[in-house]
Amino acid sequence: MFMRMIYDEKLAQAAYIFGCQRTGEAIVIDPERDVDRYEQVAAANGLRIVAVAETHIHADFLSGARELAEKGATVYVSDEGDADWKYQWLDKKSGGGRYQHRLLRDGDRFMVGNIEFTAVHTPGHTPEHLCFMVTDRGGGADKPMGVVTGDFVFVGDLGRPDLLESAAGFAGKADPSAHRLYATVRRFMEWPDYLQVWPAHGAGSACGKALGAVPASTVGYEKMFNPSLRAARSEREFVDFILDAQPEPPLYFARMKRDNKVGPRLLGIAGGGGVPRPRPLTASELKSLDGRKTAIIDTRPWAAFRSGHVPGALHLPLNATFNTDAGSLIGEQEPIVLIVEPGRVEEAVRDLIRVGLENVEGWFDSSQMESYRAEGGRMATISERTPEEARVLLDTDRPFVLDVRRATEFREGHIPGAVNIAHTRLLSRLDELPRGRHLLVNCRSGARSARACSLLRRHGFECTNLAGGFLAWEQSGTLAAR
Repeated sequence: MFMRMIYDEKLAQAAYIFGCQRTGEAIVIDPERDVDRYEQVAAANGLRIVAVAETHIHADFLSGARELAEKGATVYVSDEGDADWKYQWLDKKSGGGRYQHRLLRDGDRFMVGNIEFTAVHTPGHTPEHLCFMVTDRGGGADKPMGVVTGDFVFVGDLGRPDLLESAAGFAGKADPSAHRLYATVRRFMEWPDYLQVWPAHGAGSACGKALGAVPASTVGYEKMFNPSLRAARSEREFVDFILDAQPEPPLYFARMKRDNKVGPRLLGIAGGGGVPRPRPLTASELKSLDGRKTAIIDTRPWAAFRSGHVPGALHLPLNATFNTDAGSLIGEQEPIVLIVEPGRVEEAVRDLIRVGLENVEGWFDSSQMESYRAEGGRMATISERTPEEARVLLDTDRPFVLDVRRATEFREGHIPGAVNIAHTRLLSRLDELPRGRHLLVNCRSGARSARACSLLRRHGFECTNLAGGFLAWEQSGTLAAR
């Protein structure tokens, strides 16, 4: 049996390829949208992808299951859960007809080559959630080697049960989902300790609150040391623990739930041809853009951005949070232009299409901003103040203080009078901010607040970023007290 985890570091998401080397057949479980990566791995190992499966309807990325189905892969997905959580795209093949598929219930089995997969209904994170027990029948095994746990069991954590309410907008679902998750945990405790655990996410994912950075574990190890499992000593203790201190879900999660249920739009990439390729723009073309109507993503460092950028541009460095930030700060229908290094255009486009932002119309070389200026392009700036300067500003101008950290961070300490809105939810809550009043924006270290300031400026707010964030604010207060 061949097995490979394909990991997206930015979204902390794991897809798995299992292949039968005797028959040359392979399956991908929980693929992202740009499926050429999985095809390349399969081909390099003498395999062809004949099947695709999903553990559940995902919230944090657009699935590639439909892309692979369009190329002939048989689809295996859940038929558990209520009517709100049924897949709606299986009969919508391009050109008409249905995709080859099989709907799975608890205990159902299917084969890919000589590898057996057993579906186990594990509700709680979502109502339809499945895990897949994997048994290498071709190798003579009659018991599973491991289990693809999706968003049920992570290394050191469990999939959060509140997303149906906090992200998808189904009021009153968090507490009942937590109780369902408790029942599923009791079932997990009966699984053999030797089973390997292959989760869908690692550290950095917003699908839990304390995911570990180790890529895999075992059932026995998680029983002993997973804090969420250890909290299951009683149902009430477990529910209180699992619902406490969950991070705010990024704004785009609701869109991903919707699109993965009704069916992501097909990219139309045939034969492993890669991702869409936007055209390069001239300085004159960049100059003609209106940053209020086109989402101009400027990936340059903050110092360069704040000292001069296209008016209305968003400061979104091409780092580990790029997907999440872009998905949260940009509307799904907005046209997009990138200001980026030429060698990183494809990386940026892949990141964007994985969170449903596919209207990338062009890109401009980030090293050529002087040519934009020479063409008469306007340059906007953003104010930034040190903590010492910010204290004076608070005494003289009385700005509105906006803290864009997570609520759990805010509760541990904040600038007096500050209002807390996580930066990944800010776009949906701009109407809560005062127009005509200057905003002083902070986060922990100044990075998230910088991105928030660019969003605020795009939408007509006047704001100042707190350099160094709350860490620097606390430090400056300590020094002043000495």
